[in-house]
Amino acid sequence: MVPADELTDTLAALKPHKRERPVVAVLGLNEGSETTDYLVPYGVIKRSGAADVFALGIRPGPIKLMPTLTILPDATTADFDQRFPEGADYVIVPAMHVPDDPEVLAWIGAQSAHGAIVVGVCAGALVLANAGVLHDKRATTHWFRVKDLLEADHTIHYTPDRRYVVDQRAVTTTGVSASLPVALAIVAAITGRDRADSLARELGAGSWSPEHDSAQFRMGASVVFAYATNLLAFWRHEDVAIPVASGVDEIALAFTSNAYASTHLGRVQTLAADTTPIVMHQGLRLIPDGTIGNSDTAFTVPPLTTDAPAAALDRTLADIDARYGARTARVVRLELEYPPENSPNALAITSLR
Repeated sequence: MVPADELTDTLAALKPHKRERPVVAVLGLNEGSETTDYLVPYGVIKRSGAADVFALGIRPGPIKLMPTLTILPDATTADFDQRFPEGADYVIVPAMHVPDDPEVLAWIGAQSAHGAIVVGVCAGALVLANAGVLHDKRATTHWFRVKDLLEADHTIHYTPDRRYVVDQRAVTTTGVSASLPVALAIVAAITGRDRADSLARELGAGSWSPEHDSAQFRMGASVVFAYATNLLAFWRHEDVAIPVASGVDEIALAFTSNAYASTHLGRVQTLAADTTPIVMHQGLRLIPDGTIGNSDTAFTVPPLTTDAPAAALDRTLADIDARYGARTARVVRLELEYPPENSPNALAITSLR
């Protein structure tokens, strides 16, 4: 249990100090940025109405998210700098395919110097460490990347058993599933806990507390066996189609596509009426992978809704369990660092019943 005064102190440290209406920059490396780390904070904070949120690419062109999806950002970091020379209030940094891209590190360092609160989601903490903003600070990251984090900066004080950790103006989280709780914590810091709680209910989410049990996540022999089995069983690999259309929810799409891709049993494809970029629920543009009717997929996921998008992860895990088995569902939970079913720290309200 996280003490009440700790949460109060955490929200106080997250409170914006530059503008009455904060500016949030979600940063992407065009060559590869983690799907859920990028889309969920964008979707949650934009949906809250508490801030002006901008999806950025470090360079012009689309951002290839990993393991799935391709998006068109609102602007480049150069465009943002021209519009906001004083910098952002918050910078969201996802895990990146290259955690030490020089342009990315320089931009994060400049934003931090301007006083931005910099948030490294999941292995985005490695990017922050490489940028020097975690020096001699408390931090966390995905359970599998803790060693890498400490090697990146030996002065970091690893903090287990917290989904997100705030030390001065540096924020880090555990795995990708922590993207939603930390985004709600930012909303609470800006507008108050009541608004964060009401938004959580709107999203179909449960607790956004930093509480976490790090001991649940470790690489045992059964997990290694499951990974190897799924990767090598090529005859079981299949394409999974997710139908998308204008207004598809960023949060639900991120959780659903990321979870299916994390089975390591197939490729996820977003299919639309045509390949024209789609404007999603909160305004971000998605480039579909293909067109409906012109793709050979094993099965199609039911259409996603904008209602209770946080529940999409639990629904998808239940479907993965039914289709691929409990062992594969366990692998997905570990990869996303998502608590076991019925845990009080699960995302969806349905998991609390």
